[in-house]
Amino acid sequence: MRPLNTSMPNAPVPLDAVGRLPSPADNVAIAIRRIEAGEIVALPGGPRALPHTVLEGHRFAVQPIAAGQPLLSWGLPFGEAIAAIAPGDYVSNAAMLEGLAVRRLDGAALPSAPNFRDSLEPFRLDERSIRAAPPVERVAQPRTFSGYRRPGARGVGTRNYIVVMGTTSRTASFARQLVARLQPLARVHPGLDGIVAVAHTEGGGPGEPNNTAEILRALAGFIVHPNVAAVLAVDYGVEPVTNARLREFMVEQRYPLTDVPHHFLTIREGLAAALAEGEKIVRGWLPAAAALRRTDEPMSGLRVALQCGGSDAFSGVSGNPLAGAVAHELIRHGGTAVMTETDESMGAEDYLLANVKDLATARAFMRTLDAFREKLTWHGLTPESNPSAGNRFRGLYNIALKSLGAVHKKDPRTRLETIIAYAQPLAKIAGPGFTFMNGPGNDLEGIAGQVGAGCNLIIFVTGNGSVTNFPFVPTIKITTTTRRHNLLIHEMDFNAGRYLDGESMPALTDDAFALLITTASGQKTKGEHAGHSQLSLWRNWRQTDISRLAELRARVAPDGIPLPVERDLRARSENQARPEHTLQLPKSPDSRFATERVALILPTSLCSGQIARIAAERLNARQLGRDHGISRFVALAHTEGCGFGGETMYQLLQRTYRGYLRHPNIAAALLLEHGCEKVPNDVMRHQLDRTGMPASQFGWASVQLDGGMEKAIGKIADWFTQKFADLPPAATSLTDLGALTLAVVTTSTVTDPTAAALAAIARAIVGAGGSFVLPETDPLLANDVFRQRVLGEVAVHATLDYGQPIFKPGFHVVASETEHPVENITGFGGNGAHLALAIVTENPLPGHPLVPVLQAAESTHRGVLPADDIDLFLAGEASADEAALLRAIVAVAQREFTPVANARGFVDFQLTRGELGLTT
Repeated sequence: MRPLNTSMPNAPVPLDAVGRLPSPADNVAIAIRRIEAGEIVALPGGPRALPHTVLEGHRFAVQPIAAGQPLLSWGLPFGEAIAAIAPGDYVSNAAMLEGLAVRRLDGAALPSAPNFRDSLEPFRLDERSIRAAPPVERVAQPRTFSGYRRPGARGVGTRNYIVVMGTTSRTASFARQLVARLQPLARVHPGLDGIVAVAHTEGGGPGEPNNTAEILRALAGFIVHPNVAAVLAVDYGVEPVTNARLREFMVEQRYPLTDVPHHFLTIREGLAAALAEGEKIVRGWLPAAAALRRTDEPMSGLRVALQCGGSDAFSGVSGNPLAGAVAHELIRHGGTAVMTETDESMGAEDYLLANVKDLATARAFMRTLDAFREKLTWHGLTPESNPSAGNRFRGLYNIALKSLGAVHKKDPRTRLETIIAYAQPLAKIAGPGFTFMNGPGNDLEGIAGQVGAGCNLIIFVTGNGSVTNFPFVPTIKITTTTRRHNLLIHEMDFNAGRYLDGESMPALTDDAFALLITTASGQKTKGEHAGHSQLSLWRNWRQTDISRLAELRARVAPDGIPLPVERDLRARSENQARPEHTLQLPKSPDSRFATERVALILPTSLCSGQIARIAAERLNARQLGRDHGISRFVALAHTEGCGFGGETMYQLLQRTYRGYLRHPNIAAALLLEHGCEKVPNDVMRHQLDRTGMPASQFGWASVQLDGGMEKAIGKIADWFTQKFADLPPAATSLTDLGALTLAVVTTSTVTDPTAAALAAIARAIVGAGGSFVLPETDPLLANDVFRQRVLGEVAVHATLDYGQPIFKPGFHVVASETEHPVENITGFGGNGAHLALAIVTENPLPGHPLVPVLQAAESTHRGVLPADDIDLFLAGEASADEAALLRAIVAVAQREFTPVANARGFVDFQLTRGELGLTT
């Protein structure tokens, strides 16, 4: 092809000034900066003016590539040309162009059509090609580090923490509350690194989860982890995964439980009593834990987790090769390195198996990949479900490119030694070396498995600048480019971009290895100084084969039209001369009735969740907005938004986010992205504009693009300060039950008098013009009394999707796709519920950060459920219970009464994965 603009007088730019070739065999280069259309680059075949803008991290051809030929990076194929590609052409597939279409690109001139397609063929192991590789040669005099030698077989710690662990999601909020209560104690014991919560989303549903083995291994590994001085595990004793079951598993599997100070606490006398008991137990551990001292230890005591997240095109060029070189050096000194992210190895099997211990190890590795691939098919997914919008924006167009870069966390000199299951104890493998752990590409879920296996330090490579840290294991964060490192200088620990700037990899390896040793010996990382950490276990998956896949994919979305309530009863309600219950309520900016005026910080992914929470706490402490009628700031921290697959999950997240943004109680809202998630701010702007919610009415902040946590929090405060100045005055109006949307969840079957009381409340609210919302899986819908009195002979079907805002009031059934009460209540908030009513049986539920959760129990549970944790015990007589519940609903709506869970801060927020959502 004849070069464009060859008459331009500009001197050609050398190729190495604008691009990098990971391998000399590559026919495409990675742009190390944005290259504008028309800029002349000196390519191997001669200078050429590039016909399109090439974004930083994206690829352009350096050799002619004929249609049907492979595109190569690291000398390996990542796609197949579908048209002739000339040197200098921007190489692009359909997914990348689709992702760029919603991005703000400052006038970039992009191709109008893709010129290559993804071509990830399943790898076939040629067993004849496998050659047993020799082990890594050890150094003559291994170095040491300063660590905490634990008793028995627990190993050596790099930190010294006391852990409060919620055994399942049901006690996650309790663990967080107890740790908040204990923080002053941690600060006065300098020999202790801290008291931290392990709070997660798993094992707390009504039935046996499919990820029980993964939960048990991870939690058992946390308890005996060498960074843990003592651990308190908390349950209710009725969950699918209990303390008793966990203890039995640990004894059967010979975890060194007796070598760690521990206590299994079951909440029986109520949350307040359990808090006091938990505090007493932890206080008893403090003197001994704080008195522990570091000793000189061999490097064989270091087990390092290798992770990458927020990856970009340079992850496989600078950051991951550096991590691999450091891991190789660690193994030479007798240590162990653990890599995971099974789906991010697909497409790079050749590289990983080029240096492997033996054929049995190669076979074990392939079985692991095959099993993961099969799990994807159960949910209608492929490995291409893995790359996030942030990955594609930063140059990782498909899973092959992502994998080819990700696997460089194993140095080519390092032998692949061992294959283990998620959180399988490293203490039980034959010896040190390079280990591959089966685990998802989701960073936090993979890290939890590595820590559960025994890793006591984390090397985390990030191109975009992920700020993630683990609660009790230090994380060294390595950035891939100098520009991104400088942007996030307060969050990042080491700049691998120095390699792109011309420094040698051996020199960087020496520096990074020295940092590894000083960090293991107690030097705090940037994340530890910031006090920021997050945790997520490998989340449950709903499908175990493909038998329901076609049925689930064929589901028709609910139409949003409420079910008709039984006619004569509704008519009587509508014809009442005066409402029985009146309310004095404020109005939302769009004139709907609200029960309070709230400022919302909505994180669009797990990794921005805690930062949103920190921002809300600071702004509440300042009482910002109180002069404008704002009652409080709320942050909805959750575990989703990245590392998942499935179109239904994308739709669920975007729909639920929109629902919360238009919730009647939200007077002002800001979206906080991490910057590399699957639903970033640019995608949300596009979605909001498409659905008639102008993006300009909301605030926007980015942890990565705004320069880190503190700068993002400052931007959040500035936006709300300006927004509040434009808010209309807070005024209230007289109204009735028709102003309310009430969500109801029952955790098991209820008696007929309770069903009759709830039916009467549904009729009263719907008859007055309000909404009554139930999850599709709720046992109440199977109660004949309730169904007949509310719906008559109407067939029950879902009228709303999970998180879908209500546009037509009435009696609604939500296609919840979950039986987990917290997940259902989380969805109700997106529907627009002002408050929720829960009829509880086994244990009280946590409240919701935004929506008050009123909890009632039937009279038979008086004396069984602690009275301090329940807002109302029913009498067992329908009319009396109807009156009592309505009085409580009105009192909560008018903020005359705060439900006990919300008042004490026992709140949780957990989005469902639905039937087809899956970690990738």
